[in-house]
Amino acid sequence: MLKILFIATVLVFLPSAYAQPVYETAANILYRDGKLTDYMRERCRLDVYHPNYVKNFPTVVWFHGGGLKAGNRKVPEALKGKGIAVVAVNYRLHPKVKSPAYIEDAAAAVAWTVRNIEKYGGSAKRIYVSGHSAGGYLTSMVGLDKRWLAAHQIDANALAGLIPFSGHTITHFTVRKERGIDGKQPVIDNMAPLFHVRKDAPPLLLITGDRELEMLGRYEENAYLWRMMQVVGHPDTKIVELKKFNHGQMAKPAHPLLLEFIEQIEKSNR
Repeated sequence: MLKILFIATVLVFLPSAYAQPVYETAANILYRDGKLTDYMRERCRLDVYHPNYVKNFPTVVWFHGGGLKAGNRKVPEALKGKGIAVVAVNYRLHPKVKSPAYIEDAAAAVAWTVRNIEKYGGSAKRIYVSGHSAGGYLTSMVGLDKRWLAAHQIDANALAGLIPFSGHTITHFTVRKERGIDGKQPVIDNMAPLFHVRKDAPPLLLITGDRELEMLGRYEENAYLWRMMQVVGHPDTKIVELKKFNHGQMAKPAHPLLLEFIEQIEKSNR
């Protein structure tokens, strides 16, 4: 079985001249349009945290965790002051909505970012998607199942990279619950990232906590996605198991890995 313990230094994207950069936050932006319910107007909001001293910077669209049932947007502290933008997203939650509303919201937020980040100085060609737990699941679904972004006339392959933290790669347990399926019964259907394995997907970094401390099978299902991406010939899928960190603890040491992954992609594209 694959065992990787990856220790990374925190990479800073800032030029040395900007030891104390200035950042701004555009808050509470409605990212969906058209005919909206009151609940959509409440939950379909995002914040854009961005530097104002550089142009064409990378952006991370960040989805919070909470089992698709709880949680609120927040820019992770470890991603602040790194010369990148972070778009922190809220989305609708169970039981007020059911699948696929969560993924529809996630795709709409990514599409909004692609179309609007240049207004804040960022590059639409340097959009990364990430999130923890339920946010990791949304990351993988939006990036691997092309239909959700295609609904917004955006090719998922145009994303610069996907970095799910401890996300389901099987069908999410809340989606299974909505169908009356027990949380210990694994399902792989079109609501599972594993169902959408493909060679031409964006670069993918899968990060989980320790397999012995994680939620049920979370490392193993990510390892299976990693293996199947190798089988189909995807050129850039990596997996990291963070030893001694459980599901909730793993996000903190995962953030430096996210930054390093972005830096590697950025260097390869220069």
